[in-house]
Amino acid sequence: QVHLIESGGGLVQAGGSLRLSCAISGRTASVIRMNWFRQAPGKEREFVAGIVWSLGVTSYADSVKGRFTISRDVAENTVALQMNSLKPEDTAVYYCKASTPGGEYEYWGQGTQVTVSS
Repeated sequence: QVHLIESGGGLVQAGGSLRLSCAISGRTASVIRMNWFRQAPGKEREFVAGIVWSLGVTSYADSVKGRFTISRDVAENTVALQMNSLKPEDTAVYYCKASTPGGEYEYWGQGTQVTVSS
């Protein structure tokens, strides 16, 4: 079992920045990839950014490329999402997700609210 706890959400004006963090505990050795997803009211949950845990290789949704940066701290078992140049359309609940090899297991955090005012 892997447990995830997100933090760092809040209210920010358009153009501002926030840094989200996800603390990973439990069977951390089984985690191969960490992702951030988000879900806005009335919309499907969507992929935001991902990182291969061992290699640090990253990927991003087109909508956040150049503005968001995902990183991980292997020693501290945390993954962060630095969000710059925030837009009102970034408003959503942000979730971190851990995946095991082959996607056999997936674990989700409880989510953290990000609200960007115009």
